[in-house]
Amino acid sequence: MSRFAISMSDIRKKAIAGLRRGDSFTVSRTFTEQDVVAFADISRDYNPAHFDDRFAKAKDFRGRICQGLLVTSMLTEIGGQIGWLASGMSLRFRKPVYFGDTVECSFTITELDERNRAKAEVVFRNQQGEIVIEAHLTGIAPGSPERRIMELMSAEGDPSNKCR
Repeated sequence: MSRFAISMSDIRKKAIAGLRRGDSFTVSRTFTEQDVVAFADISRDYNPAHFDDRFAKAKDFRGRICQGLLVTSMLTEIGGQIGWLASGMSLRFRKPVYFGDTVECSFTITELDERNRAKAEVVFRNQQGEIVIEAHLTGIAPGSPERRIMELMSAEGDPSNKCR
């Protein structure tokens, strides 16, 4: 099994070389109020739990919380770097993520067949090591033709990849 907690360009390089069952990738991010506002503007998720302390406390949170899908978008950060085409996601939200929390997202490929059909498990942990979200994914990993294109993109400086 390989574990990658490195830069996005290194994650992309591993995908170009070829993914295997057991490969694991990790990214982390600290969530801010600005992230929540920007995500709300895109998603239209203006739940008061994200914007009003009184409402959040009435829901038994210690303060305003981040949108769950904002936090889970970390798995698409990894999936996008490896060229994963999602076909299904199952999410379990276990604990809230608050403004200022740092979340680590660990994405592990658990199955990969000869047709590049794949499954992955993703675990999100806060800075205390508590699991905040669990996810199970299905999708299609890049095959040889897609990996060759990703290699060309990388050789060209990967200009569309803002995670370099």
